[in-house]
Amino acid sequence: MPDTAPIPIAMPASAEQASDPELAARAAQADTAAFECIMRRHNRLLFRTARSILKSDEETEDALQESYLRAWRAIGSFRDDAQLSTWLVRIVINEALGRLRRRGAQVIPLDGAATPDPGEETEQKAAGDPDEQPERLAMREELRQLMERRIDRLPDAYRTVFMLRAVEEMSVAETAAALALPEATVRTRFFRARSLLRESLSRDMDVAMGDAFSFDGARCDRIVAGVLASLAGER
Repeated sequence: MPDTAPIPIAMPASAEQASDPELAARAAQADTAAFECIMRRHNRLLFRTARSILKSDEETEDALQESYLRAWRAIGSFRDDAQLSTWLVRIVINEALGRLRRRGAQVIPLDGAATPDPGEETEQKAAGDPDEQPERLAMREELRQLMERRIDRLPDAYRTVFMLRAVEEMSVAETAAALALPEATVRTRFFRARSLLRESLSRDMDVAMGDAFSFDGARCDRIVAGVLASLAGER
């Protein structure tokens, strides 16, 4: 029997080069190829956003697929005077918070005025001096894992702000718009989050940042394939 495994098909150049509003307009006309391009363009941002709330890779993938299905059904309501990324972030945040509520977890609204006191952080340092490590890559992997654990331990009010500002490198204005927060609040929460992480990560935090919560091709393909299969089943 011939190998029937699906072969990834590259998006047409026209779709890859199209702007977000153009892709949204095409998706609103049931163009699944345009919607696939939207997913691949924003997958990492949305995965990291949901992951900052759910703290579970598996549940985050499920939440992201459900969010895309919600976005597909509502894409006709998107207006191009807003940023598509902001619109999608709000959908995925609502889905993630909804999952927390359904499992009975305490949910602190991201736009709440009160900021919880995180208490004292436990002292923990990466094993060994980076300059003395025989394998730099092994050291970076340890730091990446430590960073992910530390980010998971941040208070809810800080964690998503930190993920969008530091890991995704969104601007203060973009983060504020995505989370419906005042820019001053974004600045304060980001500063506090960095303070909580600084002692244990210090010199190597910026080096390891690019590797945190990596979004590899397999995960991206898996989420896109799951959403497209669901869309095909609805037609």
